Amino acid sequence: MYINSAYLNRSVVDFKDKSRPLIVGSCGTYHLYTRPRLPTHRPRGRWDFQLLYIASGKAHFYFDKSEKDTIVTAGHMVLYYPKEPQRYVYYGDDQTEVYWVHFTGNNVKNILRHYGITDAMRVIPAGTSFEYTKIFKQMIQELQRCQTHYPELLTLLLLQLLIQIHRQLGREHKRKDAYLQAEMETAIQFFNDNYNTEISIEEYAASRGMSVSWFIRNFKQYAHTTPMQYLMERRMTNAQMLLETTSYNITEIGNLVGYENPLYFSRIFRKQKGMSPSEYRRHGGIADRSDTSLLQK
Repeated sequence: MYINSAYLNRSVVDFKDKSRPLIVGSCGTYHLYTRPRLPTHRPRGRWDFQLLYIASGKAHFYFDKSEKDTIVTAGHMVLYYPKEPQRYVYYGDDQTEVYWVHFTGNNVKNILRHYGITDAMRVIPAGTSFEYTKIFKQMIQELQRCQTHYPELLTLLLLQLLIQIHRQLGREHKRKDAYLQAEMETAIQFFNDNYNTEISIEEYAASRGMSVSWFIRNFKQYAHTTPMQYLMERRMTNAQMLLETTSYNITEIGNLVGYENPLYFSRIFRKQKGMSPSEYRRHGGIADRSDTSLLQK
């Protein structure tokens, strides 16, 4: 097992210091490959903040006093707040390599928020980067050498680390936005092409590897309506067009837009448009062309 760590003023005692906005107290690294297991358990936490970076392998964290572990893989960071219970384990079989830094100050939470790390974040998708390990190693060296102005330089290095994390979070957000837009456009195209068939929202979501609740929530944000409401609107709009421009009877039109039961089709149409399909046809589509209030019911 490889260990390299260093402490401010060469003191291993954790501390809280409100004299400056941000102060680095200690920094280090572990690379586990000979010992089978390396556990850490601090039931009362520490006085300072701790940020851990999983550079390779994985680590097992037990949050909120849970006996079920959360597996954190390479490319993620874990943030602990002061006095928050800490319990995590590294295993030799995982070839875990981790870097950590402890810090304190009178403006830490605001600084973290400024760089995109919200109070609710516990596991941070930071990505893997040699830049991270380079910064951690520089902080370890500064703490070991204790050269002129090294506490100030440590603060600058930690800020540089937070900037790198913020940039990665921005890239991650853009990737998620692109993925979300592509998925919603795919769903809308599928619904447009198949609106007159029996569509199961649950089956569609499963076919795309999404949970039903996630799909419905994000579809509503994207299209400003639920998937089922979107399908119904497509059916009603096309039914209106057929009533205005064709001589198909009501049963045929209901079938064309996806309703096998003509009574059910008429009931849905009336509910949405304020009059039955027959009334709509007799009025020449007046509900659609002049009485817009009916379309909003």
